[in-house]
Amino acid sequence: MLGLLAKKVGMTQIFDDNGNLVPVSVIRIDPNIVIARKTPEKDGYSAVVVGVDALKQGKASKPYAGQFPEGIAPKKRIKEFRDFEKECAIGDSLGAELFEGVRYVDVAGVSKGKGFQGVVKRWGFGGGRRTHGSKFHREPGSTGQSTYPGRTFKNVKLPGHMGREKTTVLSLRVIKLDVENQLVMVCGAVPGINKGIVVVRAAVKK
Repeated sequence: MLGLLAKKVGMTQIFDDNGNLVPVSVIRIDPNIVIARKTPEKDGYSAVVVGVDALKQGKASKPYAGQFPEGIAPKKRIKEFRDFEKECAIGDSLGAELFEGVRYVDVAGVSKGKGFQGVVKRWGFGGGRRTHGSKFHREPGSTGQSTYPGRTFKNVKLPGHMGREKTTVLSLRVIKLDVENQLVMVCGAVPGINKGIVVVRAAVKK
């Protein structure tokens, strides 16, 4: 599986090969430094561990800094990719060129947080009529029984915390790959806030 850590930059629009104006989400890939390799002989499986964004000197604890090889500064974020399809060595820097020839990608990240929300926004409830003194507008309505068991069952759609969850958007079409500026432009929505960390990988269903 090909994959890298990246940052969501924002949105723009570009012209595709057919001259159509296409809105795109822009993802910037900072240098992904290979900090470790897992092998079937030693670890029981094959994987590559990459890191981005160097930590300031003295910010990393000794146990955390101990997993980085000599000569590689501790990174803020690390990620393991199993069955990595590209040959690489510890210390190599990986970038957008990894996705040359890839037409679709999956993007995973943490969605925007929306705080505590009611059932209308969180679950799309229609609510009640707003005329003739109904007094039932945006409430969830009945949630349980008046007799046995007299409680609310699990997984009932109720008000609560919305957003800030791990989200994966599948099969986003790559409109343009700018290797010079380390940018991947995809057609579709990318989860998370601007400058948020996302994981970009070659699509598993395409």
